[in-house]
Amino acid sequence: MLWVVVPYVTFAIFVVGSVWRYRYDKFGWTTRSSELYEKRLLRLGSPLFHLGLLVVILGHLVGLVIPETWTGAVGFTEAAYHFVATWMGSVAAVVLVAGLLILIYRRRTTGPVFLATTRTDKLMYVLLAASILSGAWATVSTQLLGEGYGYDYRQTISPWFRSLWYLQPQYELMAGVPLAFQVHVLAAMVLFAVWPFTRLVHAFSAPVAYPFRPYVVYRSREATVSSRAPQRGWDPTTPPR
Repeated sequence: MLWVVVPYVTFAIFVVGSVWRYRYDKFGWTTRSSELYEKRLLRLGSPLFHLGLLVVILGHLVGLVIPETWTGAVGFTEAAYHFVATWMGSVAAVVLVAGLLILIYRRRTTGPVFLATTRTDKLMYVLLAASILSGAWATVSTQLLGEGYGYDYRQTISPWFRSLWYLQPQYELMAGVPLAFQVHVLAAMVLFAVWPFTRLVHAFSAPVAYPFRPYVVYRSREATVSSRAPQRGWDPTTPPR
């Protein structure tokens, strides 16, 4: 149930829910920005959160999608991978948690922002915190404090994740996975299940093409300069009001 049924149900809800949301709630497909209410904390918390999240996502993609044999084939040793995944991932997690705490503090203590917070927003923050903190717990308890290189999830979790896409789920690989990683995986699946129904959908509207847009040309001219051909005689003037 946990390692076969739940992942596929989560994926179905994620895809169908996103399509439904885009078709029937385009005006609600937004971040519900609260920048007009408060900017100081937002300017600090938002970049920290999004930068840390970007690094964490990239780390998860490398660890889950790319097989261990591939990184070994290009000369990326297990020690090097462990160092990058553990220490750089830990730094990214600290940045991510700091940004999330600032955003939650801002939303709770700034009156107009708190009044604009919906129940869905509150649920989203709870699930985000559960997923992020459980991942940090897994990293600290098994990787930083573990013996040797820590728990090698690329022998269990990563093959299980890829087997889901092959439609040949190897659920038995998750049997001996440490509890911290199991909780993190389940928390992430719950987060993805509610993703289409929250403001998180704005991730699919990231302005990727923005830097490549053509320039908008503005021309300025003095008020006394006219673009029409000069005429003989006096120009009519508008009397002051």
